[in-house]
Amino acid sequence: MFACRQISLTQFRNYSFKQFNFKQNITGIYGKNGSGKTNLLDAVYYLCFTKSSFNSSDNQSVREGFAGFRIEGNFEKNEEEKKVVCVLRENNRKEFSVDDIVYQRFSGHIGKFPCIMIAPDDVSLITDGSEERRKFVDTLISQLQHDYLEQLIAYNKILQQRNSFLKFASERNSYDESLLEILNSQLLEKGNFIYERRMNFLKTFLPQALQQYISIAGSDDNLVLEYDSQLNNQSFEELLQQNFQRDLYLQRTGCGIHKDDVLIEMRESNFKNIASQGQRKSLLFAFKLAAFETLKENKGFSPILLLDDVFEKLDEKRMQNLLEYVCVQSGAQVFITDTHKERLQNAFMKIGKDYDLIEL
Repeated sequence: MFACRQISLTQFRNYSFKQFNFKQNITGIYGKNGSGKTNLLDAVYYLCFTKSSFNSSDNQSVREGFAGFRIEGNFEKNEEEKKVVCVLRENNRKEFSVDDIVYQRFSGHIGKFPCIMIAPDDVSLITDGSEERRKFVDTLISQLQHDYLEQLIAYNKILQQRNSFLKFASERNSYDESLLEILNSQLLEKGNFIYERRMNFLKTFLPQALQQYISIAGSDDNLVLEYDSQLNNQSFEELLQQNFQRDLYLQRTGCGIHKDDVLIEMRESNFKNIASQGQRKSLLFAFKLAAFETLKENKGFSPILLLDDVFEKLDEKRMQNLLEYVCVQSGAQVFITDTHKERLQNAFMKIGKDYDLIEL
């Protein structure tokens, strides 16, 4: 069993200091909007990923009027207790530790405490551009393969260096060919590695996501999910050579795995252009639950599930099917937020599992 049993928040978001205990594997959190329900879920997410699910800057998670924050959690993992602490100090230096052993690199923590968050803004995974879907795929693979994360970090660093080189070369109207060759070689090595890993992973993952969609929606709706990459049809090396003059003019690298996407089509049209709200939400949950099952299969235990305000996103029947899956079949610790206490109680009573309720 993998679960968070206690969490303490100090100067985090709207909390001055608050401690929560989670005795049951199902926890309903209710309260008015702005009471801190989402913040509590984000605190659990922080301890799993070393960062917020919502804010790119750690400073945005500090309680207004204060400097720094501290999150401490006690986890149960394979019958062992683990203490996880995230501290943002007053000088904006962040520290992260497990059992008082401080990480030198935060990337070393990713994947050890797996977690899936489902929140209202996540529909951007379906409706927004390719960056959201790449981020989703990369986050998932990184929890499974640590070397993938290391290669991805290195690729992005080299990409920035190449883009700086292109900008400098364009402004000076000249460039160092030997330096370009080195940058291209490094980018090719990392890029080809990431492409192969993504391709192999998505061969299995995308069919799982489609099956989840069918279970939620009750139909496949002629849905097609495919890995879309420039490298599917041409080598990365050829792409860099052919696009160099264009890259020089635009002062950025326009080809490579940083342009990858997951193609989503329905009835041979772009899914987001013709899909109903219900179909979009169903696909969002399908991706998230397929990610959950993938992590569970690879880790040998269920990741923590954080469901924020999901009652507003699905009709009653689909919601009940979802809760039956996550609360009964999944074997996971589940946190669910809602503004209505009675709605949570009624939903939990129908599935017949023990639960705790927390009022905020």
